[in-house]
Amino acid sequence: MRQTEAVFQRKLIKQYEADGWYVLKIIQCNKPGWPDLLLIKGDQYRLVEVKAADGRVSPIQKYRHAELELLGIPVAIIKP
Repeated sequence: MRQTEAVFQRKLIKQYEADGWYVLKIIQCNKPGWPDLLLIKGDQYRLVEVKAADGRVSPIQKYRHAELELLGIPVAIIKP
């Protein structure tokens, strides 16, 4: 049985929080294509795009991720 993106994301959030990260799920943003999760631990931060095993990054997500990386902010794409 295929794991949905929502189920995988909930598991991932629990895993990150267990590892000491403060996790924010970005539900709505003024920038379409913004990554799903913002992780903060001390002075470290990460942006994470969560996808199902067969999920694809949309063109607007690719654009936004490239824009963020030009600003020196890497975006991780994580699948189960």
